[in-house]
Formats: sequence, structure tokens, C-alpha cells
Amino acid sequence: MTALQTTILVAIITLAIVGVLVAASAIRIVQQYERGVVFRFGRVREGTRGPGITMIIPIVDRMVKVNMQITTMSVPGQDGITRDNVSVRVDAVVYFRVDNPIKALVNVNNYGYAVSQVAQTSLRAVIGRADLDELLSNRDKLNAELTAIIDAPTEGPWGIKIERVEVKDVSLPESMKRSMSRQAEAERERRARVIAADGEYQAATKLAQAAATMSADPAALQLRLLQTIVQVAAEKNSTLVMPFPVELLRFLDHATATPASAPVAAAPVPPTAAPTQAAQPAAVATTRPEPVPALVR
Repeated sequence: MTALQTTILVAIITLAIVGVLVAASAIRIVQQYERGVVFRFGRVREGTRGPGITMIIPIVDRMVKVNMQITTMSVPGQDGITRDNVSVRVDAVVYFRVDNPIKALVNVNNYGYAVSQVAQTSLRAVIGRADLDELLSNRDKLNAELTAIIDAPTEGPWGIKIERVEVKDVSLPESMKRSMSRQAEAERERRARVIAADGEYQAATKLAQAAATMSADPAALQLRLLQTIVQVAAEKNSTLVMPFPVELLRFLDHATATPASAPVAAAPVPPTAAPTQAAQPAAVATTRPEPVPALVR
């Protein structure tokens, strides 16, 4: 083989190697969860490259892959004062994804850091507009408000879609925790007293109805008295119960209330001979009834 042929062969092999390298550099593989943005001489090309094998012009084109998966980002705890002047510390978590890869690359530098800063400032603003009760109990409304506030400046200009925002924890000062504990204890005590009073009221109402029913039939009172005696006798004790008729007590009360004797008036005294003297008032004799001994029940 001559020198010329050797040179030609070396040149062909070199060109083949260069061609393989150029072809390899022109081939790009885009994953299913990614999109490719192509820059040609520094200018972004319209449209994005989908998943699969795609070709670019070496040296001329440059392709940047953008992850389209949902990204989870924790928001550091933010100290703030609620609308009712309570100091709290709130931390949250943000779920977002890239909706427009071109805007996410061209319009903002490091969109993850930008979303984090917007989330922190928005969380402080929401804390200042909310009450403590809303932070502790109405989390759904607070999360929806945070999502709307953070999504407003990010979706249109940056191409970032905020999927959801959730408040993870609300930290309170120890003094506020003790105050809330005392308040909850007082509330439970109030409810217990209300329930007990309501029970007493219902029991009194039922007793009044039972008394009205028994008063219609005197025999019902005697039956109730006998039932009480049976209940007392069922216990192992030395108590002796002697039933006493209530009617007899009422008869004795009426008997003691009647006066024992009526007052007796004296005979009139005839006038004296002297007409000028006024007649003296007649003496009235009264008989004081004897005291009646009281009946001991």
C-alpha cells in the first residue's frame, strides 16, 4: 500500500469517527417526565421537545431539559402576629409543577428559590389577616387562600402552577397554651353544670307530674308509702318504720284550730239617780280558754 492510500484511509477513518461523534452529540433522549427547550445561537426555539429521541444541530443548538413532575418544597417557619394580637410561628409545605417550560427558564432564574420566597412572604401576610381560631380550626380556608395568593404571581409570568399549599404546624407560646387549657377546662365545667341543672329540671318536672297523678287518687299515696316501707325493710338494718295516716293528722290540725270557748257578755247596769253623771261602761267578763297541748308528729 502506497503512502497516498494510507493517508486516504486514515482520513476516511478520521472522518468516520468525527461523524459518529457529531451524530452522537446531535442525538438527545428526553424522559417521559421531562420537556426539552432548544436554544439556537442563544435564541429560544418555539415549542418544546417531547419524550423520546430528538435531534439537534451540534454546536449550533443547545437543549435544556425541564422536569415537569410535581415538586414538594417546605416553607421555613414564619413568625407573625395574628389579627387578634397573638404571636405564632407557622410553617407550611408547597406543591408546585412547571406548566410552561419556556417561561420557567427564560423569565425567572432558579424558579424553585423564587417560589420559596413568594411562599414565605405570602404566609406572613395571611397570618396577619387571620385570627388564632382560624389558624387552628379553619385550615381548609387558609390553605385555599395561600394557594390563590402564591399562584397569582407565579403561573402567568413564570409558568409555575401551584397545586396546593398546606399549613403543617402552628406553634404557640407556652403562656398562650396554658391560657387555652384553662379556658377549655372552664368550658367543660360550664357544660357539666348545665347538663346537671337540666337533669335536675327534668327530674323536678317528672316529680311534679307524678305528684299530680297521685293526688287524684289517695290510694296511690298509700301504695307508694307501702312500697317505700318494702324498700326500707329489704335492707339489713334495725330501722323500724311505723306508718301514720295523713288524714288523722289533718283531723287533729282542724280540731286544734277550733276555739275552745266563746266570750260571755255581762248584764246591762241601770242608770243612777243623778242624771248629770254619765253611765259607766259595763264590765265585760271574758273566759280565757285553756291551752291545748300541741300534737307532736
